[in-house]
Amino acid sequence: MMRYAKILFVALVAIVASVNISWAQSTRYTIGDDSNNEFVDSVDFDRNAPILTESDNKLYYIRNINLHGVKYLNHDILKSSAGLIEGDSIYLPSKFISNAMQRLWAPRYFSNIQIGATIEGDSVDLEVFLRERARILNWKFEGVSQSKGKDLKDEILKLRRNTELSDYVIDKNVKLIKEHFSEKGYRTCEVDVRIDNDTTYEQCVNVTFDIDRGPKVRVGVINFEGNESFDDKRLRRTFKKTHQKSWMFFLNRKLKEEDYEEDKALLLDFYNSRGYRNATILSDSIYFVDDETLGIDIRLSEGNKYHIRNINWVGNSVYSTEQLEQMFGVQSGDVYDKKSMHKRLGIGREQNPEEMSISSLYQNNGYLMSQIEPAEIVVGPDSLDLEIRIFEGKPFTINDVGISGNMRVDDEVIRRELYVRPGELYNRALLMQTMRTLMGMGHFDEQAIVPDIKPVSDELVDVNWPLQEKASDQFNIAGGWGSGTFVGSVGITLNNLSLRNFFKKGAWRPYPSGQNQRLSISGQTNGTYYKALSLSFTDPWLGGKRPNSFSVSGYISEQNNAYYVWQNATMYYRSMGLAIGLGKRLQWPDPYFTFYGELGYQRYNLKGWDSFIMSQGISNTLSLKLVLQRSSVDAPFFSRSGSEFTLSVQATPPFSLWDGKNYADKNMPEQDRYRWIEYHKWLLKGRWYFPLSANQNLVLMLGAEMGYLGHYNKNKISPFERFEIGGDGMTGYNIYGVDIIALRGYEDGALDPSQYYSVAYNKYTVELRYPVILKPSSSIYVLGFLEGGNGFNSWKEFSPFKIKRSAGIGVRLYLPVVGMLGIDWGYGFDPAFGKTKPSGSQFHFIMGQQF
Repeated sequence: MMRYAKILFVALVAIVASVNISWAQSTRYTIGDDSNNEFVDSVDFDRNAPILTESDNKLYYIRNINLHGVKYLNHDILKSSAGLIEGDSIYLPSKFISNAMQRLWAPRYFSNIQIGATIEGDSVDLEVFLRERARILNWKFEGVSQSKGKDLKDEILKLRRNTELSDYVIDKNVKLIKEHFSEKGYRTCEVDVRIDNDTTYEQCVNVTFDIDRGPKVRVGVINFEGNESFDDKRLRRTFKKTHQKSWMFFLNRKLKEEDYEEDKALLLDFYNSRGYRNATILSDSIYFVDDETLGIDIRLSEGNKYHIRNINWVGNSVYSTEQLEQMFGVQSGDVYDKKSMHKRLGIGREQNPEEMSISSLYQNNGYLMSQIEPAEIVVGPDSLDLEIRIFEGKPFTINDVGISGNMRVDDEVIRRELYVRPGELYNRALLMQTMRTLMGMGHFDEQAIVPDIKPVSDELVDVNWPLQEKASDQFNIAGGWGSGTFVGSVGITLNNLSLRNFFKKGAWRPYPSGQNQRLSISGQTNGTYYKALSLSFTDPWLGGKRPNSFSVSGYISEQNNAYYVWQNATMYYRSMGLAIGLGKRLQWPDPYFTFYGELGYQRYNLKGWDSFIMSQGISNTLSLKLVLQRSSVDAPFFSRSGSEFTLSVQATPPFSLWDGKNYADKNMPEQDRYRWIEYHKWLLKGRWYFPLSANQNLVLMLGAEMGYLGHYNKNKISPFERFEIGGDGMTGYNIYGVDIIALRGYEDGALDPSQYYSVAYNKYTVELRYPVILKPSSSIYVLGFLEGGNGFNSWKEFSPFKIKRSAGIGVRLYLPVVGMLGIDWGYGFDPAFGKTKPSGSQFHFIMGQQF
């Protein structure tokens, strides 16, 4: 029996050793003796206890659990996590002991684990022998800057103190460091590891990564072999992210494996689009030309150039073959072009729900499960037949539309914006339109708006909208410089107001919300010299039945010559205005159009105001403004696709046609000439957004706009409602009803042809944008721009080609509470009006969305 018990104990130790190998990656860096023999030998217990053998098991009660070798960890927590509880009953022999050992191995606290037992009657005492792993107290980096080391530790490797030391931990982080620097172009980066015992704490070490980045390695040459139809230069142009050394120094020459694989796929796409359907990459190699230069050799097999012989449609019954052929646009004899064919079919990587294709034709008419599979049948060395197999399935009807995640915006407010409704046929185009509408509301994270489509039968489908709300109200405190003085402003905008809940008990949290109504209040002042207050309210669904908007706004302002509190004003300029407007969403020509009409009244009161065209008296303006707008952008802050167009005209009655006054009389008093202001004002603006990269992060924005202030009588040209051209569009304040047109690279108003602003202007913008962060809490993107524009004194002087040019870079930050902030640096290449030298370097600060 004694011999049998010894064999059991030896077997136990052997199993422990095997578990140690399985659960511990390595004990190479364990401090001190790796074995627990000194503990085992010093403890008196029954080494022959039958605790692992599966036969003849018996019920025992755990009397004592003794932990040995643990100095820094809590004994009770270890016992509980291992499932070892005094007073519990267990069967021995059984798997109970091996399971307990596995639980102890799991958190990786120990480098060695052994368990023994002493049995007395129906009680058992368990002896648990543990060897604690060394803990890493500090992570250090050498060979890089302190800030870079902090980034490596906190952002890239996410290293934490008091983690276990093992080969796995060290090797994993060495690999991550090399991968990180390899992506930066340091492909020969070497990392040495130094592990030092901590002088203060026992069983703790400090790990130092000694990093030698080596030289930055760039692609020097890309060679092709086997290409006969296209030369190397043409094939290199198919690569979008991997480039060799050339005169275009701005191209990225770092080699990233992911980008390189994508570029190889683009190379084959290019061949496929030119008819070479069998083009393949036989082999490719990456090698060092020298310490700082890589070479890439790609061996190709082009194959034959194929043409389409016959096209057969199989399985279509909803749409005739003639309809599908007309939409497909590929005919017998055409060169084989896989990319174009898949784009027109709407399948594979070329699928785009926003574009019209045969797939969209089915998807927009209920056929959710429709599938299109083109089969290529080779019929000769350079010809093939296409058999386009269509599985139409049944049309799906929307069973239910669900909304979740909205805590502040009422369900009815969201549902009235949905174009997808129960009982209607499934329509992918309306689904995309709904996504854009929800993004445009500004209350939800645009990146997270993705419909959850769940078929519930072979004819019914549920569409759910899981939404993530974000803060949409804004509080602004800003300052600006205008007319030689600093002006401070403060404003608050509530974007989710609910007037109907104003008197509802418990609705003020902190204000009655939920109906998507907008209230904005702002004020500007620099003390006694200038004061302004404005208020506006907008209800996007007047009455809650139709998407007809209602807006009302008003403002008052005063500027005088009382620069200090103790002074009394002897001259002033005062203005006030009221406006009321109605808007409507249009369904024709498409749902992206809106129409808005506004009736406005302004009153200007001047006394001794010699710096303006009119210095004394009261002027009135009664105008009607009409705006036709179309917007199909996918997101308000960082737009990746779509366009925006605005055409507006604002006009007053032509009072001079019937009031009987002779405005040609130069001696007419200003009060009589400008008692009622008359003009017609035209604005045309457009923006286009084009994604340039596969992930749609690199975006090209093209913008163009123009404005003109016209008159009915050449002797009664309005001194108000003109344009100020140049700067960042954030002058501390504006008066005289002037529209401020930002044009970076020039000072505020620097492009106006006179001190009385501009009567007409044009502006063109090209921007490249790239996002840094797109999250509900904050969003950031960087940009580079080319810009041009000018101001003119009359329509006769206006020319779309007479522009002042600039270029620069900038960054935009969106914070839900504050709105959009930005800073641009621009360089004006041309002189401002009245100057002879180029405008040169200018910094501009941006606040608020501009269009």
